[in-house]
This record gives sequence, structure tokens and C-alpha cells, in this order.
Amino acid sequence: MDDIDKKIVQTLQKNARASLKNIAENTFLSSPAVSSRIEKLEREKIITGYHASVDPMKLGYHIIAFVNLDVSPLDKIQFYSYMDSIPNVLECNCVTGDYSMLIKVAFQSTMELDIFIGQLQKYGKTSTQIVFSTPVGPRGVDVMAELGENE
Repeated sequence: MDDIDKKIVQTLQKNARASLKNIAENTFLSSPAVSSRIEKLEREKIITGYHASVDPMKLGYHIIAFVNLDVSPLDKIQFYSYMDSIPNVLECNCVTGDYSMLIKVAFQSTMELDIFIGQLQKYGKTSTQIVFSTPVGPRGVDVMAELGENE
């Protein structure tokens, strides 16, 4: 990935709807050249998708929480399948530390969260933190760091 590819990725992370024309102007390439580079970044799985960022609160999901779970290695395959089937699971990460999983979830009520945690406990011990606020939200990785630029 060269410096131009990094600029393209940085731009798309900030705004996945950035036009080819806009990206071309910022990278001093033609629109077809930008399109070709984006296709290559997609083929190489550097760009893995395009997503709309939504406000869960405005959709009625007033409870965002992180659930730590200690899953036995023998249960992981069944557990991963279960996680994939629950639409309230926003992320499921295998982590180091006292717990083996860190799960980010969104629910409309604490009652729904409580039911989910009860179902999770068949896989192991849990610990839950409910989010009060998010001063720094999700963002992309800094692909420009190697260039010494932080646009």
C-alpha cells in the first residue's frame, strides 16, 4: 500500500460516501485511477466494507453495554455461532485477561440486557459495564501515521 492508497483509505474511513471526483482531486489522480485503486484495496481485503454510522439512541437502543465473559475453549465454536445469531451483539472480541471475551451490545432496556446476560451465563462467568457516555466514538485506524501526517 503506497501513500496514495493510504490517503484513499483515510478519506473513505472519514466518509465512505466520498465521491471518486473528490478523492481524485485530493490525490491528484483521475477518477478511473482512484476507482481502480479502490477495487484493488477491496480485493486485498484492506477495505472490508462500507457502513453507515447510526445513533443507537435515536433508534430506541438506550442501553449500550460491554459484557466480559469467560468462555471455555471447548465451547468457543458453539459460542461464536450463538453470538453471530444475536443482532444486539455489535462486537464480539476474544481478549486476554480475566475474561476471554469482550462483547459490545445494544438493547432497548435493562430488562432485555438482563435476559441476554442470563442466556450468556451458560457459557461462563460474566461481568457487565453499562455505558454512560462515549466521549470518543468509533473511528478508523490512522493509516497516515507512517507518513508523519495526521489530517
